[in-house]
Amino acid sequence: MKKSAHKKHLHRHPIGPIKFGLLITSNTRTPKTDKTGRLIIKLLRQKGHQCAKQKIIRNNLGLIRREVKRLLKVPSIRLVITSGGTGCGRKDVSVEAVRPLLAKNLEGFGELFRQFSLPEIGSAAMMSRALLGISKNGKIICSIPGSPNATRVALSKLLIPELDHLLCEANR
Repeated sequence: MKKSAHKKHLHRHPIGPIKFGLLITSNTRTPKTDKTGRLIIKLLRQKGHQCAKQKIIRNNLGLIRREVKRLLKVPSIRLVITSGGTGCGRKDVSVEAVRPLLAKNLEGFGELFRQFSLPEIGSAAMMSRALLGISKNGKIICSIPGSPNATRVALSKLLIPELDHLLCEANR
């Protein structure tokens, strides 16, 4: 399918600015030390989007899942982002917390994220997990690593360029 044919419907149904919820999963970050959260908000605000809710929570599977569910219930929020807890360590449980909430898992996001990360961090990219999917109610859920460099890659190269398209597809 040609790129232009795949995206032609976007011009008929522009999405416009959206509201998003942001969960930073960390056992050590505070609002003062959370550079990644500020970067996520900055990158999305540059495109006109608005952070409706932001919270820092512990790396705890049940807590992460509960908070994501709460954000999914907020009618105005169309995108939920979790940042952190995506590595391969025992405390990294964001992906496990979020995956059951997806009606559709878009595996290509993680694959492309690692491909873009490879030149920067080398073979360590294989230990990095990133997740993107659509909830039952047509909202986008994205789990990305907590480092500022990884955040920039995930948002600037993948999520932000396709956000309107994702929302359009998720709700048709």
